[in-house]
Amino acid sequence: MSVALFTHSDCLDHDTGPHHPERPARMRAAIGALEAPEFQSLLRETAPEAPESAIRAVHDGAYVDRIFGLEAPADEPVHLDADTLFSAGSLKAALRSAGGAMRAVDSVLEGWARAAFVATRPPGHHAEVDRAMGFCIFANAAIAAHHARAHGLRRIAVVDFDVHHGNGTQSLFENDADLFYGSSHQYPCYPGTGAASERGVAGNIVNAPLAPGAGSEEFRAAWSGTILPELDRFAPELLIVSAGFDAHKLDPLAQLRVETEDFTWLTDELVHLADRRCAGKIVSLLEGGYDLRGLAEGVEVHVRGLMRA
Repeated sequence: MSVALFTHSDCLDHDTGPHHPERPARMRAAIGALEAPEFQSLLRETAPEAPESAIRAVHDGAYVDRIFGLEAPADEPVHLDADTLFSAGSLKAALRSAGGAMRAVDSVLEGWARAAFVATRPPGHHAEVDRAMGFCIFANAAIAAHHARAHGLRRIAVVDFDVHHGNGTQSLFENDADLFYGSSHQYPCYPGTGAASERGVAGNIVNAPLAPGAGSEEFRAAWSGTILPELDRFAPELLIVSAGFDAHKLDPLAQLRVETEDFTWLTDELVHLADRRCAGKIVSLLEGGYDLRGLAEGVEVHVRGLMRA
């Protein structure tokens, strides 16, 4: 059984302007990294548009109305917040990102893929119930988790190794003891959340903040000493990964010093835990990563690790 790759060219039409770090070249770099012969066995699937009902199941109705009713000029995106832009192609791209996450869940729960990676944009882990934030429009990981419950699953985990804390995912999970969110991230850093003291209603939130300049040793210790043991105790029925590669030492938006090999190590650890706890059911969603070389290297080793599952 192969690993499924979900993507769509509509995601290139999310126009953030000429100097924005969350740009179409990111997705091209991610997809380009998976064109090597070793990745030819990937099941290359179309990321569908999420139905509006799936967005409304997670997000505030007034916010959804605003996004679906927004019309951006063809030649200039509009600001949803200081960092998040919306162009004529952004709604379709955001629906493909959420829909790809949902279909990836289907692929592993229906048994026709052993793992899945979703290479779409915009990312999702900063989007809150009622607002866009930090380049994110819809909360893709939370939408995927909600969709998994339609399959009858109850205990679902999201783990996040993006350099920025996924405040949106955390806020949508923290009051449900059957949802787990674990994150390593630079702290202090945008968006200012993610302190170790933020624990959720039942210890279901596990944050491992890393100081600026932290590298491989600290990154691996955060996962092996804090997040992975708590995830193991949670015993999820499905593992969703928010895979941001901006903790890489080359990335310009933060100051962690993570090496490509650390993403290899962590992917292997997550795959082994998924094998032990949820019959290998693992879905990975692209989040950040703004140096194209660091992003491409991270995607390459991460998907290679999923293929070893």
